[in-house]
Amino acid sequence: MKKMHLLLAAGTTLAATVGCAGMAHAQAFYLQEQSARAAGRAFSGEVADTGAASLWWNPAAIADAERIEANLNVVGILPRGEVVDTGTLIRRPGGQPATPIGGQATSRNPINNGVLPSGAIAVPLGRRVAIGLAVTSPYSFTTDYDSSSWARYSADKTRLRTIDIQPSIAVSVTDWLRVGVAANVEYTDASLSNALPNVIASLPDGRQELKGDGWDVGWSAGFQMHSDRVTAGFSYKSAIRHKLKGNLTVSGLLGPLAPNNLALSNVQADFYTPAQQIAGIRWRATDKLTLNGQVVHYNWDKFDAIRLGAPLNTALPENYRDSWSYAGGIDYMVSPALTLRAGVQRATTPTQNGQRDARVPDSNRWNFGAGGSYAVTKNIVLDAAANYVDFANAPIDRATIAAGSTILTQGQLRNARAFVFSLGGRVQF
Repeated sequence: MKKMHLLLAAGTTLAATVGCAGMAHAQAFYLQEQSARAAGRAFSGEVADTGAASLWWNPAAIADAERIEANLNVVGILPRGEVVDTGTLIRRPGGQPATPIGGQATSRNPINNGVLPSGAIAVPLGRRVAIGLAVTSPYSFTTDYDSSSWARYSADKTRLRTIDIQPSIAVSVTDWLRVGVAANVEYTDASLSNALPNVIASLPDGRQELKGDGWDVGWSAGFQMHSDRVTAGFSYKSAIRHKLKGNLTVSGLLGPLAPNNLALSNVQADFYTPAQQIAGIRWRATDKLTLNGQVVHYNWDKFDAIRLGAPLNTALPENYRDSWSYAGGIDYMVSPALTLRAGVQRATTPTQNGQRDARVPDSNRWNFGAGGSYAVTKNIVLDAAANYVDFANAPIDRATIAAGSTILTQGQLRNARAFVFSLGGRVQF
């Protein structure tokens, strides 16, 4: 009995470690806001554009660098929305009947505002070769449900941070073909907690908390084909197998559940973040107007389960599905110093009805972007953008087992949207 409750408590917590994006802005718990220039056209031309600002999307983007170029960005993310109980029940152990979950029925704005920095640099080595380095945070957020929220047994407080370090090398093979490869060295740090129900509803909730981290490695490769008017690009970013190790604490369980209070070290979890196949095109329709298009396929089916190592030795199903994003946008050069941008992106969620919980209240969304660039001097360009992300309403309906109780989840994500403001700068030396 003790081993069963240990597995359930630890399993629920570890599952939350990697399934905790909330309302991100690309796919599930992936953040795409790695460039203010890209945000202005809703991420519609990055794989086919050039310079350090596109390095995250395609390592071939820096192959034509003639001078050292640095790109720095900072993004403010302001998510809004409601996670609403529409009839969630809890069935406590011992044959007790299912009863309403109780607590705060509407959680407003559970995903915290955030600031996301990123940067990249490209350095030419001779006429046809360049090296680069991008530092980004592709999976990061903080969520904070109230301790009395109806979602407290599946989602309470969560903090996820990643740092992706991408060293790259790119080569101009011919005047029209450029190729690049990169490594993705990624650090992940997570801290999260959940409430745990005691056997009797009148008893206060227990609590479980997990802290863990780990280093992992993936890779990227891409190419670009250039002509006078058209640039086409394609890149592949590999799936990354993440191995987190951390400490798990379960406390506050009373009565017959009291023996399950524990503190474990070196708890392990193994899971994948998805590969991406990115294809895009930029067409210079006139001397002032450039049209952009980009399609991304995400292999979220790799996130099929979270595999737990010793002492639990089990797997927790996630059953994400592959998903897509489609984007179109324009760049319009008003003057040699000023370029304006706009774009729209449609993205489908990898989460599925029947398997969506309050910790990942993700849904299909539209991303509308506008922005521009201003050349302060010949060597310094400032980028700015604003995005409005509109999320569809979606059911939150994944059953949860916590400390021997079954939570029959019935909720909904409503009125979800995000305001995103990006500021960046590009400098050549």
